[in-house]
Amino acid sequence: MSKALAGRRVLTIVSNYGVEHDELVVPLAHLRSSGAAVTLAAVKKKKVQTLVGDKELGDRFKPDVTLDDVDPAKYDLLLIPGGTLNADALRLSERAMKIVRSFTSSGRPVAAICHGPWALVTADAVNGKTLTSYASLQTDILNAGAAGWKDEPVVVDDAGGYTLITSRDPDDLDEFLGAIDTVLG
Repeated sequence: MSKALAGRRVLTIVSNYGVEHDELVVPLAHLRSSGAAVTLAAVKKKKVQTLVGDKELGDRFKPDVTLDDVDPAKYDLLLIPGGTLNADALRLSERAMKIVRSFTSSGRPVAAICHGPWALVTADAVNGKTLTSYASLQTDILNAGAAGWKDEPVVVDDAGGYTLITSRDPDDLDEFLGAIDTVLG
């Protein structure tokens, strides 16, 4: 077990219902096994219910903190998992948007997968960026001022003052995690 990310701190933000199971579970396990300290912050203190494919109930997880109680300045990277319902709920959370803006305005990296980039659209953080996402977000991303959208497993963009790592869906997790390791390592 490698500890290549020892000393690195990752903040994961989610709603309490609808986060895509593998887009939460796989990155948390990978980052923790690589030595990173990962905090799971949810909108409310109640358990986070994951979904598989936006339909079937997945595992439930107790968040470490609420979005209101987390200090984003203490973290090296922001992770935003997907899930349609999760991403839509995060976009409606002013606290989630403040956290996203805290990372992007301070030049710290953000990693978002599947529907996770919706939070970046709402936070006005994709202007001039090239990224990927779940295909149905392409128009929203381009309308928000992104420089481009690519149908690729992972896109890393350093333009605009912060590094953005994006992927399309759970099938891209290996590439997504590899890019996160590179940026954090």
